[in-house]
Amino acid sequence: MSDTPTSAPSGTGQTDTIPMRFRGQYVRDLSFEIPHAPEIFQELRENPPEIPISLEPSVRHLADNTYEVTLTANIEAKVGSRVAFILELAYAATVDLDPKAIPQEHIHPVLLIEVPRFLFPFVRHLVSETTVRGGFPPLMLQLIDFADMYRRRFGDQPQTVARAESQTKH
Repeated sequence: MSDTPTSAPSGTGQTDTIPMRFRGQYVRDLSFEIPHAPEIFQELRENPPEIPISLEPSVRHLADNTYEVTLTANIEAKVGSRVAFILELAYAATVDLDPKAIPQEHIHPVLLIEVPRFLFPFVRHLVSETTVRGGFPPLMLQLIDFADMYRRRFGDQPQTVARAESQTKH
């Protein structure tokens, strides 16, 4: 028995297509450093850290309708001017998009909004686990509005998205 639906329920006369198929997902890069261990742990007992977080999706075109989408997290926790830890994570997925199910003008937003939504829970888990294994409390990333991130980055202007799509193809 196959897990892949190939047609709509009988009687509809339509064939279902799966618009997006994940081929695999993986940790592309993971780095965790505690440059001031073990002294920083004492400092953390006395002062809470500041933890700016950068989360950025990116796309690389691999073949006809196949793309690699990477969600990169850069986190640097500081107590005053001293770095408590640095966490860098690039978590990626390889996806196939069905051009019959996704219009050309929607491919770029699907890759930079929908695919990162699927990847985010895995990134969140890895960040939490890594900080715990490093001797820190779990760092729980808050939910991200990837649609808003996309709008802020590319706007709603067709020429901006077209430029971004041309960069995706390289």
